[in-house]
Amino acid sequence: MTGKGQGFGFGLGKMKELADAFKKAQQVQEGAKKLQEELEVMEIQGEAGGGLVKVVVSGNQEPKRVEISADALGEGADVLSDLVTAAMKDAYTKSTATMRERMEELTSGLELPGF
Repeated sequence: MTGKGQGFGFGLGKMKELADAFKKAQQVQEGAKKLQEELEVMEIQGEAGGGLVKVVVSGNQEPKRVEISADALGEGADVLSDLVTAAMKDAYTKSTATMRERMEELTSGLELPGF
């Protein structure tokens, strides 16, 4: 034990680094809130069968609507079910990719110490 009052080992440089990290974290938090609002109103479309079935979800993957063309109705229940499922997967994949891209944009350039 040295007991020389070194505190937690934080020099002034470390305190500035920590303050900068908190400031950046706050900016990310504000950006994340704005991003959440954008994702809620965003519409992302998935489709199947060359557009016979379209599914629209928000950026948060909340289902908004399903559009089924008259041509798709003539395909029968099994085919229609498969088309709706494929369109849902397409919309989900696109919304996940969009969310990931937006989060990367939000956090790019951050150099948080210890991460």
